[in-house]
Amino acid sequence: MMDQPTQSFYGLGIAPKILDILERIKFKVPTPIQLKAIPPALEGKDIIGIAQTGTGKTHSFAIPMVQILAQKKGIGLVLAPTRELAIQIDEAFQGISRPFGIRTACLIGGASMHEQVRALHNKPRVIIATPGRLIDHMTHWNILLDDAIMLVLDEADRMLDMGFTPQVEKILRFLPKERQTMLFSATIPKEIMQIASRHMRLPVNVEVAPSGTAAEKVTHELFVVKKDFKLQLLGKLLKQYRGPVLLFSRTKHNARKITRSIRDMGHSAAEIHSDRSLAQRKEALGGFKSGKYKVLVATDIAARGIDVTGIEVVINYDLPDDTENYVHRIGRTGRAGNKGHAISFATPDQKGNVRDIEKLIRVSLPISKHPDVFQEEFSQSSHQSSYKPSYQSSRQSSGRRPKNNYGNKRHTQQKSKFYR
Repeated sequence: MMDQPTQSFYGLGIAPKILDILERIKFKVPTPIQLKAIPPALEGKDIIGIAQTGTGKTHSFAIPMVQILAQKKGIGLVLAPTRELAIQIDEAFQGISRPFGIRTACLIGGASMHEQVRALHNKPRVIIATPGRLIDHMTHWNILLDDAIMLVLDEADRMLDMGFTPQVEKILRFLPKERQTMLFSATIPKEIMQIASRHMRLPVNVEVAPSGTAAEKVTHELFVVKKDFKLQLLGKLLKQYRGPVLLFSRTKHNARKITRSIRDMGHSAAEIHSDRSLAQRKEALGGFKSGKYKVLVATDIAARGIDVTGIEVVINYDLPDDTENYVHRIGRTGRAGNKGHAISFATPDQKGNVRDIEKLIRVSLPISKHPDVFQEEFSQSSHQSSYKPSYQSSRQSSGRRPKNNYGNKRHTQQKSKFYR
């Protein structure tokens, strides 16, 4: 007879003091990724964890890291692709690490270098950083990684897709060979397996959903509508849904326009994208969490960096350029086993794009029609996908970075400036 899976944090090898902390912060039932990842992580094994967003990955590595650092000398390093995600990881760590006297430092672009240097002088045991800002501190000798005993690469596929591979490889060269490495990702492109083979020792594969799988309890809905009618349709939907709405725009310029239009409709809204300062992005995200803003308008910078419970609906005002970003976007609703809903607007020439998404998530997107908005049909000439190749897919097909996106140094510097 097979053993039933553990339905609590007891029996996973977690120290009693951390179990008490989890009780206090109302963590009672571990998620599937936590059930599978925590025991081998506590044993010091390298881990490749594959799970969709919103499944509790942060505590899958935060709990083992705090427990191991409480028993051994050394520091733990967590690399994250975006500022927002780094801040959220830091918040999650503090809830567990403080009772052990383990300090954290969050090193991200857009924040004061001086304040970060002060935090580093306090001898933090956990460093959470974006790659660019960590390298800034390493260059100025503000931090040495000689005593790092644990490394976590969170949202690793997103990091590679944003062009951070050279920075990540550089950081890895300065880390001790004898360390524990944990890599967490929603998808598993071949570049991740290459990093794993070069920098990990017999990693344990932990997968709770096939790579590219959308959240189980999220329902999908598709409207085929001309570009000129998108705002009209959005206005009708915002009257229909009373709860928090996360809306994705393809470009920063369009995000600004949509935010103004939503406010003109009488709804509270904020925008979050790479043209906003760190303070503005924090205010927007904090206001969305607190209920000050009903709608948060975001570009794909926020596809994985937003951990907000209770988002009623995610609206893809524009379909993503990279098909896989559909999974990451809709992972903001239906988090931790809750129900959620995702609505997408497609123009008549985007039949191929929709098919690419359906192929990835292995679910058909049901087409809806709104009685008050003129709906379209997919045009017959739209069978081919019109997606621009992502950084990742271009490398896989040609073996080179696409010249117009990441081929020149100037563009790469501009890109990383916003995220580090």
